[in-house]
Amino acid sequence: MKKTTKKTMTSKKKKRWSFFNISALSLLLGILILFIDQATKFVVQANIPRMTHEAQWFPYRGIGIFENFFGIEFSIVHATNRGSAWGLFAEYQHLLLICRIIFVSIIIVYLFRYNKAKELTLPLTLIAAGALGNIIDYFFYGHVVDMIHFVFWGYDYPVFNVADSSIFIGVWWIVFATFFNKKQNLLSSA
Repeated sequence: MKKTTKKTMTSKKKKRWSFFNISALSLLLGILILFIDQATKFVVQANIPRMTHEAQWFPYRGIGIFENFFGIEFSIVHATNRGSAWGLFAEYQHLLLICRIIFVSIIIVYLFRYNKAKELTLPLTLIAAGALGNIIDYFFYGHVVDMIHFVFWGYDYPVFNVADSSIFIGVWWIVFATFFNKKQNLLSSA
């Protein structure tokens, strides 16, 4: 029979507590992102008229934050999106909703049940919180509310929201983590 030492018990407790701390931090971060996302959407929906094609000049029927800052314009506007990123697949709004719900459910189950790579906990939480924020929009407004509008040196970047930013950051976090993890594994095996 194997004897358990205090050192291994302490080590196991530390691992469990560090995982708990990351999980708790992730949960709090997800709740915070959802709160900020929904609060900004509520304020925009209630106070800013919808952006139309006639509004082609700064601040685009919204609130101008800055104009021509090294060629960049930034304003808070009220735009709607019935599709996925950049309005793609807008004619399949119900199918997109079902896909989003399934996707978020898979991420949440993975996070709480199967996730062994704690470095993926925060980015997956960002993705799940962002997707959940856009799902909530569908039930409250019938569409996603977007508000962050940039024009980069004449290029009118698609309007997005806090949830979209959260998804974007989470995806790129995973890409970089995977790339650097592979690079580190290659260097350590050489």
